[in-house]
Amino acid sequence: MQTGFSQYTHGEHLERYVRVSRLMPLMEWEAHFDLVREVQALKHERNAIVLAHNYQRPEIFHAIADVQGDSLTLAREGARSDADVIVMCGVRFMAETAKILSPEKTVLLPSPDAGCSLADSITAQDVQDLRAEYPGTPVVCYVNTDAAVKAQCDACCTSANAIEVVEGLGTDQVILVPDEYLAAYVATNTRVRIIPWRGRCEVHERFTAKEVNEYRQATGAYVIAHPECPPDVQLAADYVGSTSGMIAALRRHSPARAVLITECSMADNVCGEFPETEFVRPCNLCPHMQSITLPAIRLALATLQPAIDVAPDVAAAARRSIERMFELTVRRTA
Repeated sequence: MQTGFSQYTHGEHLERYVRVSRLMPLMEWEAHFDLVREVQALKHERNAIVLAHNYQRPEIFHAIADVQGDSLTLAREGARSDADVIVMCGVRFMAETAKILSPEKTVLLPSPDAGCSLADSITAQDVQDLRAEYPGTPVVCYVNTDAAVKAQCDACCTSANAIEVVEGLGTDQVILVPDEYLAAYVATNTRVRIIPWRGRCEVHERFTAKEVNEYRQATGAYVIAHPECPPDVQLAADYVGSTSGMIAALRRHSPARAVLITECSMADNVCGEFPETEFVRPCNLCPHMQSITLPAIRLALATLQPAIDVAPDVAAAARRSIERMFELTVRRTA
């Protein structure tokens, strides 16, 4: 007996399954068919765009997402689109950033409890206290912060452009919050004195250099680590960089085996692009990212809830920090 999936495996939909065929059998992909079809219909009805972070489940990342990437890429692409509704398949600070850049659009976060340990590690008051402790020192905040924190900072940064932003400010020292490991990475790659905060990502901080060395010894794999990992992990890796940098490193080196020291869904989602590479998956999952599901996305589109809002004064100040980042990076690459 044939199922509805026989129609779903034609054209674009077959291509999408090919991307995840190394991760799940056809029967599992088929089980998502009805929900995927309902979500696609609701997207059309609501004039919605679905944005999926690199750490999302494969059935979301490959089956329904219109844009995939890191948090800032998603927010910018959402703003560029002509959609009325943005569905952010990520965590709360990402949805806030999308709302800041698209104040006229409805921004939905399918799981209202999808937070971030790193964003939760610092408050707007903490930033004010740092400014009082280091008067005149500019504050750069990682995009992995909530809107109220962004509103208190001079510029935002990503893991890919943090060094560029810090150096672009033209000062001898910079406060960089909240990730202490990203701050350590930047400090080793610039002459600017970096004043860190004590925040950490609950996923990346669990990796150890011992694990990295064991993976390499057992598999001979090329090891790529995110700068949110502890410094000893960064030192043990073959390459350290942002999510986009990781993908670029894979393209450059085309390793037979690779270990991505980051949230393990990313390896799941990129493996389809590198069929010649065997991915060894150290699986630290982000519980907040995993709380986004197809049923939750369908419900959010059907009800237009939960909708994210940011107070106008906070949004305006946070947007200035984001735009300052764009100015600094454009200036240095022009």
